[in-house]
Amino acid sequence: MHPMLNTAIKAARRAGAIINRASLDLERLNVARKGPKDYVTEVDRAAEESIIDILRTAYPEHGFLGEESGTHAGSGSAAAEFQWIIDPLDGTTNFIHGFQHYAVSIALMQRGQATHAVIYDPSRNEMFTASRGSGAFLNDRRVRVSSCVRYHDALLASHIPQSTALPAHSPFVPLLADCAAARRTGSTVLDLAWVASGRLEGFCGVGLKPWDMAAGSLLVLESGGLVADFHGEQGWLESGNVLAAAPKIFTQMMAHLQA
Repeated sequence: MHPMLNTAIKAARRAGAIINRASLDLERLNVARKGPKDYVTEVDRAAEESIIDILRTAYPEHGFLGEESGTHAGSGSAAAEFQWIIDPLDGTTNFIHGFQHYAVSIALMQRGQATHAVIYDPSRNEMFTASRGSGAFLNDRRVRVSSCVRYHDALLASHIPQSTALPAHSPFVPLLADCAAARRTGSTVLDLAWVASGRLEGFCGVGLKPWDMAAGSLLVLESGGLVADFHGEQGWLESGNVLAAAPKIFTQMMAHLQA
């Protein structure tokens, strides 16, 4: 295992321990609003601080982008080349309601390309990892995307804003209606990890942030899946609009959007 990936796993487990301890006494949580239906807790901040502390100790020259604390510049020339992108608790709304579907996400970007990824589900003790060119793993077991080929058999997940009523002519309507079922789980990073491990056939996300996608996209690619924006290009990290799926399902998802 690459030393950088091993360090990220250590950081994810530390954050997971903080999250698990807090989950035992949710009534004592201090919860604040960042925006409509967007929450942050002291657990998010403590988990992110613990991750950055471990990574910065090991790699003081690297830069960081955290959901809660923003951008941190590195201390040396490597800051321009290496950046860690961190979501300390994706699925905060689930967490504060005791709905155990949330995860820690850590990705290392090298010159803008994800090279190592960790997604840790602390409630299930499931560690998803990937390094570019080395495959994707769940608790040290190699994983692959689903072998499903028929769209009406595919189980999808989505992150489409609930506040936006979809007009009848929206391409998202047939995209979500023609598959076997569509789920909105509340944790994009776990959705992508589950696409990588074959539990879901595909994912469609709108208006996402880099910390939602960076680690999960590498997992999907390293497990044999495809990732692109809604035009079939690689601009999803900038646009925040992404499709990720097993190859044959990906093609059919793209056809629905471009019809």
